[in-house]
Amino acid sequence: MPDMEMIDAQYLGRRFGRTEAVREVSIRVAEGEIYGFLGPNGAGKTTTINMLCTLLRPTSGRASVNGFDVARQRSDVRRSIGLVFQQSTLDDSLSALQNLRFHALAYGVSADIRERRIRDLLVLVELWERRSGSVRSFSGGMRRRLEIARGLLHRPRVLFLDEPTLGLDPQTRRRIWEYLIELRARERLTIFLTTHYMDEAEQCDRIAIIDHGGIVALDTPNGLKGAMGGDLITITTPDSHSAANEVRQRYGVTPVVADGTVRFPVPAGEEFLPDFVRSFSLPLEAISVRRPTLDDVFLRLTGRAIRDGNDGSGLGVGGAEGDKRGAEVR
Repeated sequence: MPDMEMIDAQYLGRRFGRTEAVREVSIRVAEGEIYGFLGPNGAGKTTTINMLCTLLRPTSGRASVNGFDVARQRSDVRRSIGLVFQQSTLDDSLSALQNLRFHALAYGVSADIRERRIRDLLVLVELWERRSGSVRSFSGGMRRRLEIARGLLHRPRVLFLDEPTLGLDPQTRRRIWEYLIELRARERLTIFLTTHYMDEAEQCDRIAIIDHGGIVALDTPNGLKGAMGGDLITITTPDSHSAANEVRQRYGVTPVVADGTVRFPVPAGEEFLPDFVRSFSLPLEAISVRRPTLDDVFLRLTGRAIRDGNDGSGLGVGGAEGDKRGAEVR
């Protein structure tokens, strides 16, 4: 029996005045899948998530989450999802325990399972010993772990994560991913996330790359890298644009010029290099060959690199991008 589709969006679109922030985005995410959403700032990621989470109404298309229509069954959708925002939404004046109890009451978690569920989640994210401590004293990693516990408290079918480990150290990021993978296996949890950390994207079952409001590629991480066409050659020359033109004319590939380098794919890099070095007309300051990464895929498809930085915005609908896209905050 095939997995149930927990997210099903068809030709989803959103306009802000004359600006088309999202155009004809179609997404299908199976139960238990980890689905990554990658895109440069302003690509439409957060606007799409806001529509799926009922924070924004689509202006075209349709979408359902856990079988509920995001426009007509908003309360059912909200009971089906958990949210972890970029920016902390915890109450600093409360303890970890109090934050979770407040959330449980807001979502109507029955009293007979509430305390057991809170304890299980705090143990899972290694915060049980700090349950009575003020959240104000928590580190960034502890806050993020508590927010994940809070997002899971009412047993959602889908967990939306907007940059879940942004700004955390590598060890904490790795531990949070261990929690998420364990939860996916234990509770058949579906995870939909945005991230600009490519090691996180490698954890996804499938990745959609969005640019200018539309999905430009969708595949497994290995599938996306395999589509690059073999090995990746990177050269540095005094004139990158002339070098790119020569590569294009001689080898029939489309090179990418970025950060003073020229990058292009070839089927077998080690066999290609000796003849290339002998016959290339421009001086070569540096040359390398390696297997493609998701960074390379992203750069080739969007013409931009994902940087280790952002504007600090979260999922809320009050942010702005430029002066038009009211809910597109990344």
